[in-house]
Amino acid sequence: MRRAKWLLMAGALTAATPLSAEPVAEPAKIAALVARGMQETGAKGLAIAVIDKGKLVSVQSFGARNAKGEPLETDTIMYGASLTKVLFAYFVLRLVDEGKIDLDRPIAEMLPKPLPEYGNLEAYGRWGDLAGDDRWRAITPRIVLNHATGFANFAFLEPDGKLRIHFDPGSRYGYSGEGIILLQFVIERSLGLDMGRELDRLVFEPLNMPNSALAWRTDFARNLADGWRLDGTPEPHDERSRIRAAGSMDTTIADLANFTAALVSGKGLSPAARAELLRSQLPIRSAAQFPTLQPDAPAELQSPGIAASVGLITFSGPQGKGFVRGGHNDSTGNIMLCLEREERCVLMLGNDVRAEAAFPMLARGILGETGAPWRWLYGDMKFVD
Repeated sequence: MRRAKWLLMAGALTAATPLSAEPVAEPAKIAALVARGMQETGAKGLAIAVIDKGKLVSVQSFGARNAKGEPLETDTIMYGASLTKVLFAYFVLRLVDEGKIDLDRPIAEMLPKPLPEYGNLEAYGRWGDLAGDDRWRAITPRIVLNHATGFANFAFLEPDGKLRIHFDPGSRYGYSGEGIILLQFVIERSLGLDMGRELDRLVFEPLNMPNSALAWRTDFARNLADGWRLDGTPEPHDERSRIRAAGSMDTTIADLANFTAALVSGKGLSPAARAELLRSQLPIRSAAQFPTLQPDAPAELQSPGIAASVGLITFSGPQGKGFVRGGHNDSTGNIMLCLEREERCVLMLGNDVRAEAAFPMLARGILGETGAPWRWLYGDMKFVD
């Protein structure tokens, strides 16, 4: 039932290994690791890409894309989930390089009128709920991309469904899709951009991502991945008809591997913009990422050295500095994990949320020990050893 596809770029795996880095795993070893991980978790489908020295060296897909048992392939359309946020951060930095956005300019100076005056918009957010709380005026693009707006993940998760600011913007980390949607709204209203067209121009076309978009395309239906929930029940792929920078991307492992290679190598970005991706900017002191808005944890429950950068979570480990970002919904488990030295990454897209329990084992087997903050990312999940 398992089907694997892989791609090797000539010579990439024979280069000299740095002092503290192990060689990246070869495709056959990756396949064996995935077989074990899928067997122990029950996951039905998983796709993996590996980047070394900023170059894509391996892309493989395993298992099924739907309940019919049709094979998951390297060009199968899968959910990007919250990896969409990383791509959006890259897009924002491209706009910074073009002089269209300043990361530290308050959104109050970018909008034609005060944010609460836009009211509660079905397609965006409940901005009208912020009337009477002028702290929204302090929010900047950097604060949004650092996940420090003070918003809950989404307003609909609030007890009364209303958007509110829980802490002074910029003062601490609190994961928020609502903040990402706010920045999308500000960019569209202040610059008058067609988001779909600009994403094509600045990201998808230059980075060779022909099968990716933040809104549904009819051609995606030809090779589409459904998903599986934690209890093993299948879930059909949802057609996202509207661009939502917090998580609406459809993509493939091949496309997103090209993006990951560009991200870790800085392709398409100025040195200053790339530095914003890699620079640890806001220390994180919560015990876990979810639920959001947790208070600072006692020191012994924190993950030392983790911080927010523009769009990513940075950390330090035995192979030096790295960054990570996950993507999750009820039937999806994704992770992007990169090490700055040697520009090495593993990208994993699971169309079965149960695959997440195997991610630490797979990352360790492919890149060696990285020091990634797995417990902060996934809380009390029981991982495959």
